Amino acid sequence: MTTHDDGTSPDDGAARFSPTGAPGCPAGYAAQQGGRLTTAQGLRVDETEHSLKAGRRGPVLMEDHHLREKITHFDHERIPERVVHARGAGAHGTFRSYGTAASVTKARFLAEEGRETPVFTRFSTVLGSRGSLDTARDVRGFATKFFTDEGTFDLVGNDIPVFFIQDAIKFPDLIHAGKPEPDKEIPQAQSAHDTFWDFASLHTESTHMLMWVMSDRGIPRSFRTVEGFGVHTFRLEAADGTTSLVKLHWKPVLGVHSLVWEEAQLAGGADPDFHRRDLADAIAAGTFPEWELGLQVMPDTPEETFEGIDLLDPTKIVPEELCPVQPVGRLTLHRQPDNYFAETEQVAFHVGNLVPGIQVTNDPLMQGRLFSYLDTQITRLGGPNFSQLPINRPHAPVNDMLRDGMHQSAVHRGVAPYQPNSLDGGEPETSGADGYVHVATPVEGTKGRAAPASFDDHYSQATLFWLSMTPVEQAHLAGGFTFELGKVLEAQVKERMVGNLARVHRDLAARVAAGLGIAVPDVPDDEVVDAGSVTPSPALSQVPSEPGRVDGRVVGVLADDGADLAGVEALREALAAKDVVVRVVAPHGGEIAAGGRSVVVDRALVTTRSIEYDALVVADDVAGGALAAAPETAVLLSEAFRHGKAIAAWGDGAEVLADAGVDTAAPDVRTVSGPDDVVADLVPALGMHRSWERLASLAGL
Repeated sequence: MTTHDDGTSPDDGAARFSPTGAPGCPAGYAAQQGGRLTTAQGLRVDETEHSLKAGRRGPVLMEDHHLREKITHFDHERIPERVVHARGAGAHGTFRSYGTAASVTKARFLAEEGRETPVFTRFSTVLGSRGSLDTARDVRGFATKFFTDEGTFDLVGNDIPVFFIQDAIKFPDLIHAGKPEPDKEIPQAQSAHDTFWDFASLHTESTHMLMWVMSDRGIPRSFRTVEGFGVHTFRLEAADGTTSLVKLHWKPVLGVHSLVWEEAQLAGGADPDFHRRDLADAIAAGTFPEWELGLQVMPDTPEETFEGIDLLDPTKIVPEELCPVQPVGRLTLHRQPDNYFAETEQVAFHVGNLVPGIQVTNDPLMQGRLFSYLDTQITRLGGPNFSQLPINRPHAPVNDMLRDGMHQSAVHRGVAPYQPNSLDGGEPETSGADGYVHVATPVEGTKGRAAPASFDDHYSQATLFWLSMTPVEQAHLAGGFTFELGKVLEAQVKERMVGNLARVHRDLAARVAAGLGIAVPDVPDDEVVDAGSVTPSPALSQVPSEPGRVDGRVVGVLADDGADLAGVEALREALAAKDVVVRVVAPHGGEIAAGGRSVVVDRALVTTRSIEYDALVVADDVAGGALAAAPETAVLLSEAFRHGKAIAAWGDGAEVLADAGVDTAAPDVRTVSGPDDVVADLVPALGMHRSWERLASLAGL
């Protein structure tokens, strides 16, 4: 085979693969594939350290085409960021169908058992800019692009199953209110300010969504431990033509887990990329994040309701106790993007990317999204041809009649880009019943701007959420409202919002009002939801009833020179066998040594905080040493204790716990004789995510 003298092969037209696995750029085209630097036109560059000048001290010459190309391209590297969901992280993966959805949909990627479909998933925050922090209290986007052989299907959802508004016409108002206030451009990536709460308190339909965001759900532990929801109700069509109304759920295999508020704040300062890094580290470690896709399947009735719940109202859920979630497949994310900009930034999702067997409904928020997502890509990605970008290219054959436009990369053949035609042999022809056919649903009504009466209930499901929380979760939820409203300057906004909360539950309003130092507004009894008429949904609580999986959990082992390093190595080996990651934390970087052994230090005390770990363990033979003397040790341990994390020590490591103020008799604090005992106690505690008993005790509950 002919090669260049730098070892690269010439472009012989052979197809390489795009990031998604579809045929993409020709070999040798992408940057940095060869050993020689060239211009964008393939011209080899002699030197790129200095501009071309008239003499060593002379002026730069305009004829320096390499300089002009390099600077001009740099000046145009940035594209408009997303108006919402600007900060994100993505990964490639595979979706494998269980085949159990065949009775409700003819979509092959769901209906055929064992079928594997390439996917790209992007997680994101909503309000913050690209440069904001990961752990802000916010909704998380959870969007997945399925590259099926029938076309691309995008499930563009969030980690919360409801939304703030019922109609898309209010979306610009919602985002204008939530974004930084226009005079000072603050606060960034936060809803804790006057304009957001002014909007929210005046739009009582947002109350249910606010309960979710102010709860622990608003500050997830990891992208790997968030649920995902399609939010809207979809209409699925089976092969026999029967239809069902369906809600889609992503269930994380690791369980649903969150941070506590102090952790979220610490992470924002110590590691603004906390969630991004966690996702990348998990994939690099081979503990691939996984979710099951599940369906809530309900009859497709003319009323489009289920158990009295309007399925077209995006501010309502269907409790899982009324309609269980049926697993239909598994998503595994197993590969990081090769280039953030080319893939994660340029991926373009659209609610209207559908395949046969999946249809939309008349949810007014969903209908508006069908327009908005397509429209926004044209501005953000510079024209209508964004589907030709490698990350967006369908894996199904594309035979459209869309032509020209900015950044057109396809070289279309033929002379008749219209249908019908006779000059190109009549092709491409339409597919009739074999194509995407919209289900015939009756439509009638009088033109007008109004919502159905069933949309008027703005509080009962907020009450359902409150009653479904454990006491610890209720305390966190009330604390979330108190913090956010405590940042609001206008008294009338705070009072109005507390009045809304009183309609949800008087106890919730009383707690928030006490924290704000205001009185609970007088709300008539007939405006308060009757809590006795609401059945809680235990599925909404994040407190597990039994230990879950511990794959990818991170345990910090505190040690120093002179510590029991044999025990440290034994502990690392035992936990690694359970796919738990161990990081050695010491007073200094490099290595620590004792008894002829040495261990590499993963984190020095000055570079780490408790947020990095799901549990902490103190090794033996450290009392009186550098670890015990370092003030950072006490900070690390006291934070972990307050945050309800499992803590253990063997040997004289127990003295370090006591010196740090850790109550060794508290729940899920273990002092044992050796590392084997640590493993036996630690793994079940890790599976519970936190010591809920300790958190309750610390909160006085």
